[in-house]
Amino acid sequence: MTSAPTPTPASVPPPAPIPSRTQFVLDSIKHRILGGELSPGQPLIETELARAYGVSKTPVREALKTLAGTGLVEMSQYKGATVRTVDAAMAREVYDVRLLLEPEALRRTVLRGAPLDAAREALVRADAAEDAAERSLANREFHRALYIDCGNPLLGRLLDGVRDQAALVSAVAWAADPSWVREATEHEHILRLALAGDQDGAARALHEHIASFVRRAFPGGGELQ
Repeated sequence: MTSAPTPTPASVPPPAPIPSRTQFVLDSIKHRILGGELSPGQPLIETELARAYGVSKTPVREALKTLAGTGLVEMSQYKGATVRTVDAAMAREVYDVRLLLEPEALRRTVLRGAPLDAAREALVRADAAEDAAERSLANREFHRALYIDCGNPLLGRLLDGVRDQAALVSAVAWAADPSWVREATEHEHILRLALAGDQDGAARALHEHIASFVRRAFPGGGELQ
C-alpha cells in the first residue's frame, strides 16, 4: 500500500496574512471616526489609545500619521492629534473636487462598458449595514466602483485621495440629519442609468447627487458647480 505523497510547497496554501498592529489600530480608529464614536475636534492621545489597544505608542503614532495623510486626522505641534473638524468650507472643498472629477470618471466608466458588479454589491452592504461606520464604508465603495474603471489610473487615484474626507463629511452630516435612505435611492437611480449605458444621464445624476448633499448638509454657502 503506497502512502500519500507529501505535499510540496506549491500545493500547500500560504498562511493567511496577520494584520500588523498598526493596521489594526488604523482600521479601528477609522471605524470609530466614521461611526461618530470619535467626534470632530476630539483629541487622539497616543498613550490612551496605546493602552486601550494593548500596543506600544509606535503603531498608534504610525496609524495617526496615516490617517492625517488621508484627511481624517489633524496633527499639531502644540495640540497633538485630533479628529479633523468638519465645517462648510472643508465640505465644499472636498465636494468641489468630487464634482469636477467624479461625474466625468463615471461617464468614462460607462462608455468603456466596465462591469459595475462592485457597485451593486456595495448597495446591498449599505442596506444591510448595522451602524453608520459600515454604511459609510459601503457608501465609499459604491462611489469608488463608479470611477475606478474609468480607464485613467491617475483620475482614479485623485478621487481615492479624497475618499476618507468625503466619508467624514457624510458621517458628520448623517449624525445631524440621517439622510442615507434618500441617498440610497439616488444611488440606485445612478446605477440604473449606468447599467443602461446612459453615460451622460448617469454623470448628470451623480453630479446632482453630490451637489444636493452639500446643499442639504451645509446650506448657505453658495452653489457648487
